[in-house]
Amino acid sequence: MNDYKINISKIYYEKNALEFDLTKNIFDEYKNIEKIPIESHNNIEELRKSENKDFGKLKNILVLGTRKTFKYVENHKISDFLVPFTSSGCYAMCMYCYLVCNFNKCSYLRLFVNQKQILDKLVKHANNSLTEYTYEIGSNSDLLLENLISKNLYNNIEYFLQNTKHGKLTFPSKFKYIEPLKDISDKSRLLPRISLNPENIINKVEFRTSNLIDRLHAINSLYYFGYKPYILIAPVIITDNFEEDYNELFSTMHALLDKKLHDKITFEVIFMTYSYVHRKINEEAFPKAINLYSEKLMTSRGVGKYHYKMQVKDYGKNYIEHLIKVFFPKATIKYIV
Repeated sequence: MNDYKINISKIYYEKNALEFDLTKNIFDEYKNIEKIPIESHNNIEELRKSENKDFGKLKNILVLGTRKTFKYVENHKISDFLVPFTSSGCYAMCMYCYLVCNFNKCSYLRLFVNQKQILDKLVKHANNSLTEYTYEIGSNSDLLLENLISKNLYNNIEYFLQNTKHGKLTFPSKFKYIEPLKDISDKSRLLPRISLNPENIINKVEFRTSNLIDRLHAINSLYYFGYKPYILIAPVIITDNFEEDYNELFSTMHALLDKKLHDKITFEVIFMTYSYVHRKINEEAFPKAINLYSEKLMTSRGVGKYHYKMQVKDYGKNYIEHLIKVFFPKATIKYIV
């Protein structure tokens, strides 16, 4: 059951988006919401001029447009390629989200309505490849959250599966809304991955996302549906309570995850990166929130970007690896970065 309330304040739409049924369906769903025509989803000047303190309000905006770029980026983690898919940006407000760094205040949800065109290009790439590639389709948005608006995730995945000879899809999520994945026809070719953090971090940093208990229940349900359990610990955030928080996370995981899946988990571990853009927006948009920047723990990387100092990150990596080995000794660690 969908108990997540999405409060859309305005809908901006490219004029050619009116040619697509998805736009019409969304307009019907949000009948009483102001709708504003635009020339391009990439450049909405009045939104770009908004102040940092208005970031939360901007996150309530939905933009409908057509995707025009289809560049596949090689990846060497769970997937082989990062794929431009059906949305970019997000309704959730995680304070560290890299989309904020990329799009500044314009990291609101942009939904691309030319979804058959997007899928056809992906199908063509998979069918023309001799290798069975895995495609990351959720690097620019959270598809379980997007699906609460588009309601297209099941159909899009099935379209790929029914029209390709081989190839796999994968995406991460911080949400519990996994029902559309229950009846997928070939679960061996879909790798949904649930992202976890300590409840303390979720409450203070990952605004508008599912809580830890619900995410753990989602992992169990995906396993019962027939999926292999993939778990991201991401992003790892080092605070004064780092050891206590992450020990509690793994203890809770061990207690609530079905014992049958403990030995089958594949872990990905990603440490937080941060930026000057994040700092300025968060200071003004969330003045009462915790400060994720630490001069003591972080160093600069490139222009306006921060990451944990080598010795700090090594300490964190060793501790997380220790926790995995203690609580899930037979699990697979895909990578820790």
